[in-house]
Amino acid sequence: MKIFNNLKEMEQYYNSKTNTYEFVENENLLDVKFNFNLNIESDIRTHNITAYDIKAWNIYADDINAYDIKAWNIDACNINAYDIDAENIEYYAVCFAYNTLKCKSIKGIRENAKHFCLDNEIEFKGETK
Repeated sequence: MKIFNNLKEMEQYYNSKTNTYEFVENENLLDVKFNFNLNIESDIRTHNITAYDIKAWNIYADDINAYDIKAWNIDACNINAYDIDAENIEYYAVCFAYNTLKCKSIKGIRENAKHFCLDNEIEFKGETK
């Protein structure tokens, strides 16, 4: 797992052509941990993410474990967070938030995929569900 304590440590993974932080080494997606609140106007592509707060445009990861996630689009296998505020969420098997889950759309890929919020109802933004 790669651990980052600030944005400067992540610079080598930034692709300016795609405006994406691509956490890849030896053609393998990395597991990353952010020991700081990440607030970027770009995309993130990685294997697994562990963080407290993430604010990004689009997040592409296998698994996301975070306290707060704020993003335009999230595409992940599994998402576990305290709060999620996103536009569109697509996940493989499970997406849940403990406190709040706000989105425009949410969709699981597996036939029996589940998404839920433990403490509140899912809040859908706009008319799309």
